Amino acid sequence: MKILIIGATSAIAKATARIYAERGQELFLIARNEEKLDALSADLTVRGAQRVGHAVVDLNKYRDHGKAIDAAFDFLATIDIALICHGSLPDQDASEINFKLAEREINTNGLSVISLLTILSPKLKQQGNGTIAVITSVAGDRGRASNFVYGAAKSMVSAYLQGMRGKLFPHKVHMVDIRPGLVDSPMTAHLKKGLLWSSPESIANKIVAGIAAGKHTLYAPGYWRVIMFVVRLIPEFIFKRLKF
Repeated sequence: MKILIIGATSAIAKATARIYAERGQELFLIARNEEKLDALSADLTVRGAQRVGHAVVDLNKYRDHGKAIDAAFDFLATIDIALICHGSLPDQDASEINFKLAEREINTNGLSVISLLTILSPKLKQQGNGTIAVITSVAGDRGRASNFVYGAAKSMVSAYLQGMRGKLFPHKVHMVDIRPGLVDSPMTAHLKKGLLWSSPESIANKIVAGIAAGKHTLYAPGYWRVIMFVVRLIPEFIFKRLKF
């Protein structure tokens, strides 16, 4: 199997790449830090990956997306799974009063993903098969006072994926919306951890299994589907008073 991982040096992406490497798959990695990419490529090779290639790209520079994806196809020839993993966790209070900060976070978590999808989708459509999986977030299920800039960007991507899933279904291209809950990673190092937190490795196992099973929307872990179902049912006159 031939796998493209975008945002490959994030904690979840690395854990997922290691699973595929141990299964002897071919991998192409895209991220912005060449030193980290070199180290990850070497690690995956040692773990059993058949081949590993990579490209260095700042994913907020949309003009470079096409070149990076072309490099992936040049290396792999075809792509069975494209996994988009990059993102950032904004300072909500600063972003909601500073448009430039909000714009940067929405670009990173939303528009850059859509840019990649507009390049990947016609290539897989032409190929006539494949899966595009994108890590969004449970934060996109409802706009909460504590993180609505982040949630708005993730919600936009989820809606886009849903529409694209229908568009690409006749062409045998599958779309997976991966919605993790709270994940203990470098991005959340400053936050207090509790019972609902998961490791990147546990999320990676669920991603690999969910993609293999052909899931449409994958909550990781699965109990977040129940939690967010309840959250979505809360009436707005109550919800607006909640501080979580």
